[in-house]
Amino acid sequence: MEPSFCFVQDHSDGLFARHVNLISALTSEIRHATNADEIRDLTNPIEFRRNCDAASWRSECSSRARGRSLTRSERFARPHLTKENQVMKVIAFEEHYKIHAIAEANKANPIEQIYERWQKLGRFPGDPSQGVPPGIYDLDDKRIAAMDAAGIDVQILSHTVPGPEELEPSIAIELAKQSNDAAHTTVTRYPDRFRGFATLPMRDPKAAADELERTVRKLGFVGALINGHVNGRYLDDKFFWPVFECAENLDVPIFLHPNRPPQPVVSACYDGFNPIVSGFLALAGLGWHIDVGIHVMRLILGGVFDAFPRLQMIVGHNFEILSWSGWRATYAFPPKDTGLKRHVIDYLRENCYGGILAGEFSDQVPGAIDKSWSAAYQAYLGMANTIGSDRVLFTTDTPYGSMKAARQCFDQMPIDENDKKKIGYLNAERLLKLSFVDK
Repeated sequence: MEPSFCFVQDHSDGLFARHVNLISALTSEIRHATNADEIRDLTNPIEFRRNCDAASWRSECSSRARGRSLTRSERFARPHLTKENQVMKVIAFEEHYKIHAIAEANKANPIEQIYERWQKLGRFPGDPSQGVPPGIYDLDDKRIAAMDAAGIDVQILSHTVPGPEELEPSIAIELAKQSNDAAHTTVTRYPDRFRGFATLPMRDPKAAADELERTVRKLGFVGALINGHVNGRYLDDKFFWPVFECAENLDVPIFLHPNRPPQPVVSACYDGFNPIVSGFLALAGLGWHIDVGIHVMRLILGGVFDAFPRLQMIVGHNFEILSWSGWRATYAFPPKDTGLKRHVIDYLRENCYGGILAGEFSDQVPGAIDKSWSAAYQAYLGMANTIGSDRVLFTTDTPYGSMKAARQCFDQMPIDENDKKKIGYLNAERLLKLSFVDK
């Protein structure tokens, strides 16, 4: 039976025609070299984009026929590719890990308790000894293998929530250092695959600023990730501004990640359903995204970006609620009322980046719920039309989100090829001043 091929739209000059000609020439070779299951794998649009020259395909087919799996360097070898058909790489931003010491210190935190409940209910399938969700402790070859399987080239590592932000400074300072040193060890071991966002002890802003400076100047970190409010105290409070001042002076961004909304908000808005529904409603289902949107508005209205005009803030999950609420806030809070130097939309467009995301969780099959990812695409459009494609970054939210879904969704979205390159890696390289040497 003739294999059927599907394509991702590609606007590169002549490349689509080259693909068609290449398939015609290689169909017979693939049919004889592989079985039907392998044909489906090789002709998957993501695999096809990553192995698009004849030499790579022939090597793949012959190796599979001999029963040998290719190494990563063989499979994704870029020296074989001409400049015009080099595969687009992706640099992923919201890529989490956890260290055991912080997990133990946070065992009474409601988020950790919700995670444990979800695991028992099957929301995080897998061996809980490997972390909840499984893979959260991986900072080694297991993570590299998962990245390779999904088509993720580079991760910017960040410690998950709950981190040390809400812990007593007496232990948070040391735990933040341990977390950052663990990430640095991984970056040093795999310099072409990872960079790091600093973990900060936010209850002691002076110590947090010192740790940010240490990680950037001595460890080569590219910014920081802060897990939302600190025991209900939002970062527009000038108590925290030494961290913003440090980030601006170092010229590195801050990723504002969600935290569980304060307990009175959870009780009023999210409780009352079965545990898994209430838990998700307060966290990744809705509460997280509303809370981050409100947090960013507080930073704007609190004058953070007037005080630190060069500060850049990353907001994940398709820009949280800001792409559809920013328009109304712009009219609601004119400078004559706020005393600010600009309108709300100006701060969103000049001080904020957003993260594109598919939406599947790690236990969900990519594309099974929404084959075309139409809902994710609409969320992307809202974000891109609000802040522009120059300020959109690629994220997967691993290991909570599905890396495979994130890559497949991104490849299939009908986004202009130049914008895809920006989102995939060019914006990241510019924002973080990155450079990688292909090996």
